[in-house]
Amino acid sequence: MHVDNMHQWQHSHDYLDNQQIETGQRRVFYVLALTTVTMVVEIVAGTLFNSMALVADGWHMASHSAALAITLFAYWYAKKNAAEKRFSFGTGKVTVLGGYSSALLLGVVALMMIWESVHRIITPLPISFDQAIVVAGIGLVVNLASVWLLHGDGHHGHDHGHDHAHDHHQAHSHSHDHVHDHHDHHNHAQDHNLRAAYLHVMADVLTSVLAIVALVCGKMMGWTWMDPIMGIVGALVITKWAYGLLRDTSSVLLDGNTDDSLASAIQTDIEADADNRVCDLHIWQLAPGKWAGVVAVVTHFPQDPAHYKALLAHHTQLSHVNIEVHHCQGESCL
Repeated sequence: MHVDNMHQWQHSHDYLDNQQIETGQRRVFYVLALTTVTMVVEIVAGTLFNSMALVADGWHMASHSAALAITLFAYWYAKKNAAEKRFSFGTGKVTVLGGYSSALLLGVVALMMIWESVHRIITPLPISFDQAIVVAGIGLVVNLASVWLLHGDGHHGHDHGHDHAHDHHQAHSHSHDHVHDHHDHHNHAQDHNLRAAYLHVMADVLTSVLAIVALVCGKMMGWTWMDPIMGIVGALVITKWAYGLLRDTSSVLLDGNTDDSLASAIQTDIEADADNRVCDLHIWQLAPGKWAGVVAVVTHFPQDPAHYKALLAHHTQLSHVNIEVHHCQGESCL
């Protein structure tokens, strides 16, 4: 009897991909170790050799060490609290919050780079080019190794124009059902937490390359002004990356519909059956590759929730779906 046992109608709200998290944790840990060691070397060497580009690269890597630590913490916290009932839809968004925090840090570092570069333009210092080029080259090798470690893991209400004469005193059938698939195959499950880590190491690669270019130009042609200018160029590019990550993660955190094609497909599949019309539709992301949806259907021929579940079953990325059915009492639309 259902009064004694509700397990048949209940399900877990843990939408995390544990294999994805473990892989991400392992790779980020290796990158964090490499980044931290190189960061110390570059900051010390840049200070000794008076290279703004090298110091900027080092401090940039310092910020990325902090960001990578945030990434690891987000993974750990999400996994540790996955079964906690106080999280209505699990802890999938914890990793998105980690990505958002890292993006903020990325933007702050870009501002610091611009500030320090402008200061060096106003008050230039002599640069020990040979030593600085060697250290910047080492930094670039480490950054490329970090990119290799992370490569491939960070990828990287609809109004429907139909007129229906529905009775305003219609009978309501409100029902809920769930669609489950723990093996999502919808495009690529974008892990914003790992994407943030990837962008941080890509920013390190960029600043390392720009530092080398600036130092070589300064050594060969005496263009010492290239050193701070490259710091500004790198900061502007990094600002653009940070903005993109902030835009994407904030949309997920605020339950924005970031997949219009999925919403359109859901409406099409529901309305292809009988005289169904979707009068309200909301979808939002729960975790990388996992989505929830609320669908309100108006029809003269209301069906059991399992019927509408079957219509959407091929959308394997839908992990939690509520169906609300409104029975239209007016003249049949067919």
